[in-house]
Parts: sequence; structure tokens; C-alpha cells
Amino acid sequence: MITPGNICRHELIGLKAAVERSTNPTQVGISGIVADETKNMLVIFSGDRLKAVQKKGAVFRMHLPDDTLIRVDGSVLVAQPEKRISMRIRKPR
Repeated sequence: MITPGNICRHELIGLKAAVERSTNPTQVGISGIVADETKNMLVIFSGDRLKAVQKKGAVFRMHLPDDTLIRVDGSVLVAQPEKRISMRIRKPR
């Protein structure tokens, strides 16, 4: 089950997402369904187009399956999806 505490270790494809902040101002406001993911990019199906958004430097607002709304710093997502799922996340002390 996806929770705000373990979002970094789960599959993101299929989640509703929106770009809240980005170092690229043209990407702010892009919203839709995550269609694909690479090491450095999230591909969001927005309207009738696929739009690639760089993870690093962006903050995403994501809707979890239980309708919880969370903010995710894209730099914690920078990794190959299959490796990110198995890596350990250190909690801040």
C-alpha cells in the first residue's frame, strides 16, 4: 500500500500528479496521470499529450490511491525506478 512515508519506494505510474514548482517555469502547472518514468524524468499524460518533466528541481503534488494529497521533492525520486523501489530510504534524525 502506498503511503506518504513510502512513496519513494513505490511505482508512480498511474498516479495523478501535478508540477507545483520547477526550475523550468514552463513546466509549472502541468498535471495529469504519470504515464512513464525514467531515471531523471516523469512523463505525464496531460490532456491529449505526453509531457516530460525533469525530476530534479521540481516539486510534485501527487494523489495517492486513497485520495491522500502529498508533495514530493523530485530530487528524492532521481533513480532508475526498478532500483529506487529496492533502495533504503534513511529517515532524518
